[in-house]
Amino acid sequence: MVGSYHPALVALSVAIASLASYVALDLVGRVTAARGSLRSAWVGGGALGMGVGIWSMHFIGMLAFRLHADGSTVPMAYDVPLLLLSVAVAITASALALAVASRERVGWISLVVGALAMGPAIAGMHYIGMASMRMPAALGYDSSLVALSVAIAVGAALAALWLAFRLRDDESRLGRLRRLGAGVIMGPAISGMHYT
Repeated sequence: MVGSYHPALVALSVAIASLASYVALDLVGRVTAARGSLRSAWVGGGALGMGVGIWSMHFIGMLAFRLHADGSTVPMAYDVPLLLLSVAVAITASALALAVASRERVGWISLVVGALAMGPAIAGMHYIGMASMRMPAALGYDSSLVALSVAIAVGAALAALWLAFRLRDDESRLGRLRRLGAGVIMGPAISGMHYT
């Protein structure tokens, strides 16, 4: 069997990751400014939006993958409960990110602890989603590449948390442009975990 990727779907997945990153960076400022039940609503809504955005990037990346055998494409289906679990993990990781980055004070220890919790959660979302794939082939993993993908997820989480904290209070036009630029950079970083 030979695997390949549909280039347009790969590009779409990276674009969605960038958009989800921008939305996350923009939401942190709103969550930070909110108080009481409004803060909880922003965290909940933000986690839902970010989590679904990250998961969408991942799922489109899975749809981009084509497995070929004997000149034809191998049919693929998905186990829905596992797929929904992967969505729940992505939303939980996003809630954690919003909670960490929107604290009044965020030091390096908080950022590292947040990244060490968020990165494996993102990787978990990915590998649970992969486990949901149903096809007439067995999945196998190279342990060094799995470890590298988790390390990329932790590194991307650390960068995302740091950027979110640094850019959260700047509501100027330049601040919005910086968040947009950071989102464009974060999209390929988040996608890098998936494609590794």
